[in-house]
Amino acid sequence: MSTIQTAIELRSAGKPEEAKQILLGLLEQSPEDPDILYQLAWVHDLMGLEGEAVPYYEKAISSGLKDPERRGALLGLGSTYRTLGLYNKSKEIFERGRQDYPQAREFNVFYAMTLHNLGQYDKAMELLLKELGETSSDEGIHRYQRAIVFYSDKLNQVWE
Repeated sequence: MSTIQTAIELRSAGKPEEAKQILLGLLEQSPEDPDILYQLAWVHDLMGLEGEAVPYYEKAISSGLKDPERRGALLGLGSTYRTLGLYNKSKEIFERGRQDYPQAREFNVFYAMTLHNLGQYDKAMELLLKELGETSSDEGIHRYQRAIVFYSDKLNQVWE
């Protein structure tokens, strides 16, 4: 009998169509299982079927998906909304992720992409510069970390 773990292994091995078929079969048996729904969303995203991934993400989250998968589902849903041009929905999901997982820096990076799409360039750059300054292990970036973080929210300020 195929299991969710088998599907995950197939997805990881570059066989998303096979994984999808297993997951669809499992979903027939357990239509409310948030883990199956999340894996289906992930597989659809991987296959470039973003529009089909959305309802799986949404239902996985609303069906009580637990961490760490919930964190991944929020990120996946926000990113998928962004790629579909649903920028306000993307922004809403990333704000929720940032609130629920304040230490999860990946939300800031993806949120910055959405802010860029919404024309909020200053805020997007601020977030990215802070993440770069605070997380980079590059010697040159590290050397100028304080300046990068300091200027992150002052990009348009002119000193006399």
